[in-house]
Amino acid sequence: MVSVVTIERHIIDQERNFPEATGALTSILYDVALAAKLISREVNKAGLGDILGTTRRRNVHGEQVRKLDAYAHEVIFRALDRSGHLCCMASEEAEELIPIPDRFETGDYALLFDPLDGSSNIDANISIGTVFSIHRKISTGPRGTLEDLLQPGRNQVAAGYVLYGSSTVLVYSTGNGVYGFTLDPSLGEFILSHSGIRIPRPSQRIYSVNEGNYRFWSDGQRKLVDHLKGLDDPAALPFSGRYTGSLVADFHRTLLYGGIFMYPADENQPNGKLRLLYEVAPLAFLCQNAGGAAIDGQCDILDIVPDSLHQRTPVYMGSEEFVQVAAEFLAGDRAPSSSLW
Repeated sequence: MVSVVTIERHIIDQERNFPEATGALTSILYDVALAAKLISREVNKAGLGDILGTTRRRNVHGEQVRKLDAYAHEVIFRALDRSGHLCCMASEEAEELIPIPDRFETGDYALLFDPLDGSSNIDANISIGTVFSIHRKISTGPRGTLEDLLQPGRNQVAAGYVLYGSSTVLVYSTGNGVYGFTLDPSLGEFILSHSGIRIPRPSQRIYSVNEGNYRFWSDGQRKLVDHLKGLDDPAALPFSGRYTGSLVADFHRTLLYGGIFMYPADENQPNGKLRLLYEVAPLAFLCQNAGGAAIDGQCDILDIVPDSLHQRTPVYMGSEEFVQVAAEFLAGDRAPSSSLW
């Protein structure tokens, strides 16, 4: 009989490797998993109820808030606000730090999350996701401050995402391997399905980028994509292009198959589009723990010290060798005659 490992059992087993552990991080991760189950239930029946479409408000980024966005934000907050393990939270849907209500105790960790990434795809039934990041509290007061949230990605003690697709998959890392769990609807449990995820080498030759922005890119970015297509070497076998416009889905494929995911800066978005704290840093943490690399074009994503909650950044992440090629093209150091082939 095949051994069945639930996410709760796996997290507890991992905790045993750290005798000094208090169980607080274990509890936070389990509460995130519970929130993911609740969100998954609503996502899977969205077309049957009054949960599709938009609300009448816009979020801090000026984007229309969809009903499932608002629902996911509330579920995550309510699943974790009374745990006693968090000092504060931050969400892509909230402009400021989210304090823990005064009636609840606080703890030694801070949580940042994107409650429902890719929400513009909700009504089209395309895969969407939740992204989360956990930092240890570094401020000295009894409750959390911005200092606890504005930490470089390298300080993360855990990060992960949930993909709501043909199945619901939760992937997380505490810095000691990357693990994936698939939700079994009959059991109502996340079951270990991807143990010790590593970006494969040799990697599949896949690039993922929104080419609709091609004419707004820098010269180096255009040359990079032309090179991946084999346009500077007609005899070369080109990379395959895969892009859904749903970050978690595109990253999940990159993590399992290899390749490179890119969301570069351009003339209209000189600082990039994706949010450093809620999207890029947690995924970069997973990528690097799976043997990959993640940069903003030149610098390691995990070394960026954020200066605001909603800071944006360009990003290139995936197989280490492909990310290095991207860095060379963007720096202007790679001649068109140089090749991946």
